[in-house]
Amino acid sequence: MSFDFKLPDLGEGIHEAEVLSVKVAEGQTIAEDQILFEVETDKAIVEIPSPVSGKILKILVKGGQIISVGTIMISVEESGQKQISPAANYIADAEQPGENTKPKEKELFVKHEVTNLDVVVIASPATRQLARELKIDLRKIAGSGPGGKIFKEDVLAYAESINNKHSAPVLSQSVNSVANINSNNNPLPDFSKFGSIERLPLRSLRRKTAQSMALSWSKIPHVTHCDEANITNLEIFRNRSEYRDHLKDSGARLTLTVFVMKAISLALQEFPEFNTSLDELTEEIIVKHYYNLGMAVATERGLIVPVIKSVDKKNIFDLAIEISEVAEKARAAKTELADLQGGTFSVTNIGAIGGISATPIINYPEAAILAVMKMIERPILKQGQLENVCVLPLCLAFDHRLADGAQAAKFVRAIIKMLEQPTLFEDHLGI
Repeated sequence: MSFDFKLPDLGEGIHEAEVLSVKVAEGQTIAEDQILFEVETDKAIVEIPSPVSGKILKILVKGGQIISVGTIMISVEESGQKQISPAANYIADAEQPGENTKPKEKELFVKHEVTNLDVVVIASPATRQLARELKIDLRKIAGSGPGGKIFKEDVLAYAESINNKHSAPVLSQSVNSVANINSNNNPLPDFSKFGSIERLPLRSLRRKTAQSMALSWSKIPHVTHCDEANITNLEIFRNRSEYRDHLKDSGARLTLTVFVMKAISLALQEFPEFNTSLDELTEEIIVKHYYNLGMAVATERGLIVPVIKSVDKKNIFDLAIEISEVAEKARAAKTELADLQGGTFSVTNIGAIGGISATPIINYPEAAILAVMKMIERPILKQGQLENVCVLPLCLAFDHRLADGAQAAKFVRAIIKMLEQPTLFEDHLGI
């Protein structure tokens, strides 16, 4: 029996991937769970295994190609007795509304929902869950994805069309390209008329970053508030020899990022409006009672934002070790999809490179992001005397729909209070 394997659903909100490498060849005999492809999507590299064993008849994709979920990647002549439903193209039994379905062993793969003999609805589990919550029949929606696959954006757009009382804008098409987000199809001028040019493909992480940034900028009214922290005492505190000795076996260091992230997790409990998301469809503010901080890491492939979970519950030394491990994992391109999910607030530290001010773009659908700039030494006038101090500029970009300038100023000052009085961290050291 011939079986066509399609690019599976790799996670919520992921509609496409770039094929990094093909691990097999036509005519080769493969085993179930053997790795077929390596793809990059949503800032992570994913290995895709085969759901069946058999002989490869045809490979339909190649390295460097960007493909959508549902694209046929490989055709296999199956061995063994496994039977595949032609309508569902291998993947799982249909989930019906209200069922408590047990997670399938191969959760990586797409699940097709067959609602009747005439209509095949293709949607991910997250999309079907959203439709159930909104009491929407997926059979009534024309999916915008390959083969009519329905995305969450399609469900939201349909809900908006039948509920005019909700005036907030909702994306009406899948976010598959930078052009879709920008809604600006005006052609560029012919630059070659003025001199030599080179065209480089927008690929992999840079392409995903372009999409994410355009989406965030188009959806969120950004405001940036900047302030400065006098971290002279913190520099002395974090460089104590006993602290270095405590961490020497782990290879981690008490960096400024460690203290900034801990201070943020504590300040967010006092100012929960910066740990929220806005549900435009229901006109509700979602307040998160957990504190998972995204940490921007510069890698050779580009910027990646792994998430440090439950920062509020971790002591300073454990946090230092985890931050070091997560950053190294990101630089080695070993970050997994789960490492990138669940963030409630983000931090970007560009101080090692330079800069005294920035307007960072919020990691949608979060409410805020804090940029940590380059620490500088400068004199200040204190009680009539000049004194050299270490100053750390901080820039908070926030969603002005969810918070006002006064709240932002107070939130940043709460972070600064911790950084300027490092003894406040003593109860959080873990020793």
